[in-house]
Amino acid sequence: MELPVNRFRQGLREGRQQIGLWNSLPGSYVAEVLAGTGFDWIVVDTEHAPADPLTVLPVLQAMAPYPVAAAVRAAANDAVLIKRLLDLGAQTLVVPYVEDAAQAVAAVAAMRYPPRGIRGVAGQTRASRFGRVAGYARRAEEELCLIVQVETVAAVAAIEAIAAVDGVDGLFIGPADLAASMGHPGEPGHPAVIEAALGAIARIVAAGRPAGVLAQDAAFARACIAAGTTFTAVGSDIGLLVRGAEALARAWRSG
Repeated sequence: MELPVNRFRQGLREGRQQIGLWNSLPGSYVAEVLAGTGFDWIVVDTEHAPADPLTVLPVLQAMAPYPVAAAVRAAANDAVLIKRLLDLGAQTLVVPYVEDAAQAVAAVAAMRYPPRGIRGVAGQTRASRFGRVAGYARRAEEELCLIVQVETVAAVAAIEAIAAVDGVDGLFIGPADLAASMGHPGEPGHPAVIEAALGAIARIVAAGRPAGVLAQDAAFARACIAAGTTFTAVGSDIGLLVRGAEALARAWRSG
């Protein structure tokens, strides 16, 4: 059995714009609905959502038949959590709150088997098709993708050092946490935050790495794309549900 191709990583290497969506609502039913909507990639969130490895598994299974790349955001830069998500078959991981090169090195090590890393070896996991992918332990790294989140003032200052770490496939700007770090909690649209985010994107691109962002404001998303993002998340399932439901309620109350 062949090692599955990571379409998202392939897209990064080709420099194609990949438009994504955030999945925070738990459950495989929601995931399957989203998987068929036409997005290039969907992030399954376990940091700020009621999800864990046991709930991520059926989500990955539900998305698998669809032409969408599933990424999983780990709850933390933790080797045990990363190992469990990789064993479940996640090929692209988003690791939050990476503030310097040392933390990026730790995330890379958690993604790789020894001698290049510290990922524990298990012979019969979903990732290896339960042992059916020949040479999985030697080849897994070929199709894994690590995205690290740059979401603090310290992380922005360290962009070039983080981008230089071998094994980091892309850097992702988190505007909400960046806003809080800059003294503007709850204001990702603050002009200073937008300026910092766009400047960070330009520096990531200049450092030779793909840049990404979660931008739920359309104008900001377009500005990020213009600045150089090639994996751009433009919304979330919760945001779509809330805005859609509120708009429907307003329309009928006003009518």
